[in-house]
Amino acid sequence: MTDHSQPNRKPRKEISRKDVPYDQYMKDVNHSLTHGGIFLTTKGEKANSMVIGWGGIVYFWNAPVFLAPVRASRYTHPVLDSTGFFTVSIPLGRDLRKEIAFCGSKSGRDYDKLKECGLTPVPGKTVPVPIIGECGLHYECKVVYKQTMDPALLDPEINEKWYPDYHTMFYGEILACYTTEV
Repeated sequence: MTDHSQPNRKPRKEISRKDVPYDQYMKDVNHSLTHGGIFLTTKGEKANSMVIGWGGIVYFWNAPVFLAPVRASRYTHPVLDSTGFFTVSIPLGRDLRKEIAFCGSKSGRDYDKLKECGLTPVPGKTVPVPIIGECGLHYECKVVYKQTMDPALLDPEINEKWYPDYHTMFYGEILACYTTEV
């Protein structure tokens, strides 16, 4: 998938970050989740991004929280489970459909997805996980709670339709939210 022929896709070494309220772009976050997905990035031995199309922002424990469901079978799961930090990057008007399709269909076990897609990992402001430099909106999160789904508590129709294996719900307190310009 590597395509280095697209000029102006790589951000400059220094990017401009503008802090914004976590809920300022809620419509954009919800739209991206339901129309292609958004990048959820973790960092263990290497940085890796998966694509999520479910989840969202809630307000819990007097704090904004990004709820990120990750299936136990995903490469991201044990990394997120052990490190406790993640970032969420939303393209925000930028065309990253090919990169989202690749990162959403390939495993980090088999690919260095950021390298394959020509995506730039940029250090986070407050967490030890990078953001995706080509995206325009970012959330930096610390896991404050996690819970694996109990199939006995799930509506049987939903269980039958959606579950070959179950999600762990990672509740990430939003420590930083900002836009970037590349």
